Amino acid sequence: MNIRRSAAALAAATVVLGVAVPAVAATPSPTPSPTPSVAIPDGLYGATDPTYDGVWRQSLALLAQRTTGVTPADRAVAWLTGQQCANGAFAAFRADTAKACDAKLMVDTNSTAAAVQALAALGGHQAETEKAVTWLKSVQNVDGGWSYTPGGASDANSTSVVAGAMAAAGQQPSQVKKAGKSSYDALVKLSIRCDDDAEGGAFAYQPDKKGGLAANADATAAGVLGALGKGFVTKAGKAPKDGYACGNSPEPLTPFELARNGSAYLAQSVREAGYLKSALPGAEDQPDYGNTADAVVALAAQGWTRYAKKPLGWLEQNSAAWAKQSGPAAYAQLIFAAHAMGADPRHFGGADLVAQLNATGPTPQATTKATDQAADTGTDADADKKDDSDSGHGVWWIVGVFLVVGIGIGFLISGRGRKRQP
Repeated sequence: MNIRRSAAALAAATVVLGVAVPAVAATPSPTPSPTPSVAIPDGLYGATDPTYDGVWRQSLALLAQRTTGVTPADRAVAWLTGQQCANGAFAAFRADTAKACDAKLMVDTNSTAAAVQALAALGGHQAETEKAVTWLKSVQNVDGGWSYTPGGASDANSTSVVAGAMAAAGQQPSQVKKAGKSSYDALVKLSIRCDDDAEGGAFAYQPDKKGGLAANADATAAGVLGALGKGFVTKAGKAPKDGYACGNSPEPLTPFELARNGSAYLAQSVREAGYLKSALPGAEDQPDYGNTADAVVALAAQGWTRYAKKPLGWLEQNSAAWAKQSGPAAYAQLIFAAHAMGADPRHFGGADLVAQLNATGPTPQATTKATDQAADTGTDADADKKDDSDSGHGVWWIVGVFLVVGIGIGFLISGRGRKRQP
């Protein structure tokens, strides 16, 4: 999510540029975060610098509120809609919205897709969502996928969050095509076959320069939702009839099989400890709180709730300090995980996640006790069935990545080998 986007960018930077990655503690640091270099705008959730995640965290916060029966403050919604460019795209943050977007502004698919999911759930923003969807379609790659920034190589995370946005906007992701290819086709190429005992079933973020695929738990959690055509908000699917194992097929895998295989990798990854571990050098044995929450959502969406119960329970007992430090997007991730499993986010390990989220920004218009206000933004329709050399696609975002590292937020990357069956 906001942390996921940083993780994805860092993963790409590490593979493509070979940059040195500093170890980051996965537990909150007692040292306060530095004063934001950008003033926190009125209406925005969170107290940290919004330069690299403003639209993302706002979108997740509003979507989580809608999901739990909260009516957001008008100015919070207005802040988000005011960030949109005339062409429909969103950047991570626009400090001066009176100035028109130009070629120097780095718009991106992830911020845009997250905003679509939030605005579609809130309702009453058809014009904004239609413009955003039109822009997203205009930057789809010929392999059917999406990059973080237009023109880059497709990655599993961006492709999946856009697929979720298409579903939220009432479209079938498998029918949104460029050159005859859809998000499904892009995800197939990023999935690892089950006969790879170490990493079988997982999704890679992107292929390396030689075309090799390395398992990435963050990309896998995203890929499961993308294959199913699901957004951030989903409910538990039906338990599988064909078991809980990764499996190959002589024909190209169906979207359901892609999601099943990714779920098998995630299930094995959380089976022992109950959480996913960081893949950062020096922090390999530390928990990945946000990615664990994402894995719960993915496993639940696939119907593998038996394997999502343990990580959800672990989050209930261990995520409070992480969420407090990380802010609104972290609270939203935990709310999405609880919602997917039918748990009450107002009683999550003794905490009221909804109240804690609401406290990070403008007071909502109204708060109810209903916990099922937002419809599942995914659709079951899809369950049946180049080298990035331009520095504009990487350097700008890498700056943001290392800023986040500097303020002590853990990244959610996982490339650790796992057995292929839970």
